[in-house]
Amino acid sequence: MRFTGSTRLVIMMVASLWGMSIANKDWGSGYNHTNRGWGWGWGPYHPPNQTQGPNKINVGGSENWHFGFNYTEWAFQNGPFYFNDTLVFKYDPPSNNTFPHSVYLLPSLWSFLTCDLRRAKMIASPTQGGGDGFHFVLNQWRPYYFACGERNGFHCKVGRMRFMVVPFFRWNP
Repeated sequence: MRFTGSTRLVIMMVASLWGMSIANKDWGSGYNHTNRGWGWGWGPYHPPNQTQGPNKINVGGSENWHFGFNYTEWAFQNGPFYFNDTLVFKYDPPSNNTFPHSVYLLPSLWSFLTCDLRRAKMIASPTQGGGDGFHFVLNQWRPYYFACGERNGFHCKVGRMRFMVVPFFRWNP
């Protein structure tokens, strides 16, 4: 069976995300093998993942959803994300002092990589990010590709306002 380049990339990304999701799991031995810290020469300490139920995750953390922040790096550093977690997109509503933002769900890896919004679906308008923000539940096991659709993809391409997540199922023994 031959895979195209983009299919291989998706498989590699899913496998990597799966590996990250189980990396900090305490498998019942009472010892988390990633718990070695700098003194053991294996890198920084990572506490075991203790999530019990769905989480609300503010996209970008304290930075919220704005132009110029690297959301792909943020997603990598703050993952894994789990089935039924809620992503909260907070951004300033349009005004004379701010550019508008929105949230689009892109249909494919290729549209994500190229910031092609032609077949993307707007899931949050420029006015929906104020207050408590726009809430999006990761309720399917599939890759989700998010981007800001303002300025015909300029915020996605130049402003790095895009990221992808693949939610994992929680396994609590």
